[in-house]
Amino acid sequence: MVTERDRARCDELSGQIIGAAIEVHRVLGPGLLESAYELSLCKELALRGIQYERQVAIPLRYKGEPIGAGYRLDVVVEDLVIAELKSVNSIEAIHETQLLTHLKLSEKWLGLILNFNVRLMRDGVKRLVLG
Repeated sequence: MVTERDRARCDELSGQIIGAAIEVHRVLGPGLLESAYELSLCKELALRGIQYERQVAIPLRYKGEPIGAGYRLDVVVEDLVIAELKSVNSIEAIHETQLLTHLKLSEKWLGLILNFNVRLMRDGVKRLVLG
C-alpha cells in the first residue's frame, strides 16, 4: 500500500529524475544505446545525491509459486520510482504496458519511461501510475 507520504516523495523524485535525464540528454544527445544512457543517468543521480539501484531483479511468481527472477528493472530510485530507459523512435503502447506490469510485479506505484532518442528530452518522458 502506498502512503500519501510515499506519493509525495514519488512526485518529488520524478521531477528530480526527469531533471537528471534532461541533463544527460543535453550532454550526450540522442542516438546512443540504452546502456550508455543508463550509466550516465545513474552517474547524474549520484552527483545529485539521489540513491538508486541498477538492473534490479523482479522475483516472479506464478500461481503463488516462485519461478525465479524473470525481469530486471533498469533503474529504481530510492526504492520508490522505476525508471525504464529507452532509445527508440517513439514510446509505444507496449512500452507502457511493460512498465505497468513491472510496477505491479515490483509493487511500486510510479514509473517513468525515459526515451533518449528524441530531439528534446521533454518529448521522451512518459509518467505512469499504477492504480
